[in-house]
Amino acid sequence: MPSLIDLRRRIRSVKNTQQITKAMKMVSAAKLRRAQESVVAARPFATLLREMLTSVLANVGEEDLEHPLLAKRPEKRVLLLLLSGDKGLCGGFNTKVFKASDEFCAKHSEQDLELNAIGRKGRDYYKRREANIGSEWINVFSAVKFETAAEIGNKVIERFSNSEVDSVYLLYTQFKSALSSEPVLQPLLPVAPPAAGEAAADYIFQQSPQEMFSSLLPRYVRNQVYQAMLESSASEHSARMAAMDAATRNAGEMIDSLTLHLNRIRQASITTEIIEVVSGAAAQE
Repeated sequence: MPSLIDLRRRIRSVKNTQQITKAMKMVSAAKLRRAQESVVAARPFATLLREMLTSVLANVGEEDLEHPLLAKRPEKRVLLLLLSGDKGLCGGFNTKVFKASDEFCAKHSEQDLELNAIGRKGRDYYKRREANIGSEWINVFSAVKFETAAEIGNKVIERFSNSEVDSVYLLYTQFKSALSSEPVLQPLLPVAPPAAGEAAADYIFQQSPQEMFSSLLPRYVRNQVYQAMLESSASEHSARMAAMDAATRNAGEMIDSLTLHLNRIRQASITTEIIEVVSGAAAQE
């Protein structure tokens, strides 16, 4: 049975941990608010860019769809852009991403698969498994910048255009709300033409389709990477906030349980001392 000193030390230690988790929750809540604002602000532009690209592709015949980023080839060399967190203590955020990426790797085990890790946790996870990691970007989610997304997008565009890879996929965590997010696997390259019957906005373009493709397609790819980074960053902050909130509540429950146990032991000790005093007095009579 632990002594009173041990219990007091344990309670003091749990209280210190509770203060840390509470502070981390407040920090994550503040970061989540800014990240959520960035995600909401970026979504209309991404939607409008997709509508514009869909309109151009829908008004061009199949025989005129000529651009390196539209080229469909047999998937012999596959590239996966894996977006994970740079830090832990965020519940099942990274675990869900790794589960989805493991399923993707198993599905494409026959192809030459290369991973590009965006985030420290993904890099470390697949380095331990000796996976083929081509490029890595670390500590990019502390402040998501379009310049970083453009660098990543330009690199995959160059590799796809040079036929170094046959397809590029994007795996990230889509932010839905502060309590909900889920991994999303999105084909990035080649850019898919609009599906049959897909609605397209009615735009009038002065440029030729080739000029529009040269301008829109690379911008679309870079923006998709940037949007995925924003979504993943907001999801990580929401997951960490929820995890720290649960840890704070669990610490409070543990403190209550330890305090109750401490009081019982102290009461038993006092009762024993009283019984000893009374017994000694009775023996002297």
